[in-house]
Amino acid sequence: MPRHLRPYRQRPRPMRTLAGVALSLVALLAAPMPGRADTMSSDPATDCFSEDNARRISGCTALLDSGKGLSVGERALAHALRALAFSLQARFPEALRDYDVAIKLRPEFDVALNNRAWALFRTGRYDEGMADVERALKIAPWSAHAFDTRAHLHQVQGRIQQALSDYLLAMRFGGERLVKLYQCGLEAQGLFHGAMDGVESHELRKSLSQCVRDPACDPLPPDEECRRPTS
Repeated sequence: MPRHLRPYRQRPRPMRTLAGVALSLVALLAAPMPGRADTMSSDPATDCFSEDNARRISGCTALLDSGKGLSVGERALAHALRALAFSLQARFPEALRDYDVAIKLRPEFDVALNNRAWALFRTGRYDEGMADVERALKIAPWSAHAFDTRAHLHQVQGRIQQALSDYLLAMRFGGERLVKLYQCGLEAQGLFHGAMDGVESHELRKSLSQCVRDPACDPLPPDEECRRPTS
């Protein structure tokens, strides 16, 4: 599962560049809410952090092209943010090029490693994706998103027990919101019929154990289908 990357400060100062912005991990699926108005601003850094994918690509590109005193870490973040936007548009070759740059600049960038693993998974490059997500989990062994990514990789390659184990770990680290996503996604697959309450139950685990036996079964639905029950 890909992750958002956001500034750490809750009250960020006006950003003419990304200078002074630290990295944080926010457990959100990345697609913007349908119908959301998100217009371009005059500040590339603001646009680079937008949840609107087109705006993010434009802003990050302008920021990187300007080269206005960005540190190595700031350039890595801008490349990773643009890569995420490309990935969400299914433009995986472009996303992978940006993730490659981000990780070259910052080799211990666990979110970028996980997100690159997800893009590799989506393009059928499973062994490369597994190598990335294993690296991400060594850096951030609590990452629900990385466990979810690794579960998908195990599942598509027929490693049923490993996939189920990682989905369970993803729920335990991801908490109520991720549990609700699995409940919603498995309901859409016709496998779960319980309450969408964010509680990890025997019925939910049973539904997951059925899902992992089918490489085409994905417990994660498109974000827009489950935004309301998981908000």
